[in-house]
Amino acid sequence: MTRHAEHVMGTVFSFDVRPLGGRPFDGRRDDEAGPLVTAALAEAVAWLHHVDEVFSTYKPGSPVSRLGRGEITLADCPPEVTDILRMCESVSRLSHGYFTAYPGGRLDPSAIVKGWAVDRASAILREAGLPDHCVNGGGDVRLSGAAAPGRTWRVGVAHPLRPGDLAAVVSGRDLAVATSGTAERGAHVVDPHTGRPATELASVTVIGPDLALADAYATGALAMGGAAREWVEELDGYEAFAVTAAGATWHTSGL
Repeated sequence: MTRHAEHVMGTVFSFDVRPLGGRPFDGRRDDEAGPLVTAALAEAVAWLHHVDEVFSTYKPGSPVSRLGRGEITLADCPPEVTDILRMCESVSRLSHGYFTAYPGGRLDPSAIVKGWAVDRASAILREAGLPDHCVNGGGDVRLSGAAAPGRTWRVGVAHPLRPGDLAAVVSGRDLAVATSGTAERGAHVVDPHTGRPATELASVTVIGPDLALADAYATGALAMGGAAREWVEELDGYEAFAVTAAGATWHTSGL
């Protein structure tokens, strides 16, 4: 097992890599795979720092910051900026405008970027021959493969109203788990239709195959409030668990 924590994008990204799960790796035993694991982790970490340089809204010189101020055009940005903004537009349409890349009228695609960055970091590890791992980007989690032979991963969902407690535990393999809520940053998600903070739900956790979309869906669902459950029910391959501001809970039918 190899673990690594990296401070980047204003949060902590943690890697938990189970190198081989008892399976051969290019003819090497587990104890011979160390340099390969180290190299794959270095590549994944370098990718996260690249994403931060391109998409950070806190760095005045980042392409996204400069684009938001109108100093450059989309054609001047790295191609991944176009890809992200297209994804944002798609989720915005799907969520009836509750998800937006322009919260408060300012360009900020962060609600999809972090999950997207974690997805790619996970893919880097898989492509290196490390299928069994967990990548956690500030609470948005990509589970790949198994925690151990015959054992699934387990992810605790923090209770937004009771610090230190868990509201639920998600168990599975090859899953994305993303949560949006008020516990750490208060009511920071705004309902784009009213311009007011979304306060009906304390947290929404979305589970599915793609962390970029799960991340964006969780943000959109939090902004929706009571309409979120019915909306997620209609999403193909995604489920949700929520804690309301009053402390009640609900989940979609397939969870």
